[in-house]
Amino acid sequence: MSGHEWKEPQWAEDWPTFREELPHVTDAERMLVDHLIREAPARVLDLGCGDGRMIAVLRERWPDVEAIGLDFSPGLVDAAKQRFAGTEAVSIEVHDLTQPLPGDLGRLTVAVSALAIHHLPDDRKRDLFAEVFGLLEPGGAFYNLDVVTAPTPELHALSQSAFGFDNRQQDPSDRPARLEDQLSWLQEAGFEHVDCHWKWLELSLAGGTKPR
Repeated sequence: MSGHEWKEPQWAEDWPTFREELPHVTDAERMLVDHLIREAPARVLDLGCGDGRMIAVLRERWPDVEAIGLDFSPGLVDAAKQRFAGTEAVSIEVHDLTQPLPGDLGRLTVAVSALAIHHLPDDRKRDLFAEVFGLLEPGGAFYNLDVVTAPTPELHALSQSAFGFDNRQQDPSDRPARLEDQLSWLQEAGFEHVDCHWKWLELSLAGGTKPR
């Protein structure tokens, strides 16, 4: 991904605690597992998996799910591997999402991402949505919990303060896009039932399903 600071050990060490403290993220996770994913997924891909939290949320609900996690940060990949040590159903690998997805991922039931894709240039976001669509089984779904651009500077400042960025250095690699654009790119990729299913300030949970 674009931010080489994520390869620094301190960023990887600080990220899990910061993510845990983000307000209302657990509400979005509950929306995902309680309402959006209606059936137990067989194979899940987590794009920018960090220390494996989203995979853990999914496996808490569906313990038998097979999961693949990709992340740019070697430190976070190590943390995710430690979280799932001894769990053969979970595979974690280093991958830079600015590059095309690996060709050996196989077919997927669900793809998710949390707080990662906003680091990518907009053209890459758009291409990534299309790549994910191509990997999903018919009826499969993709949901992205991520930062989006606020419509006004005042709302951006409100969000940054609520996220705690007045007390923590902002991520210099952030490249959020407008929510409207991302919904359009999902539809362009072929997804149906595209919507923003949850939103709080600059955090949104958006996605759609692949036609059967």
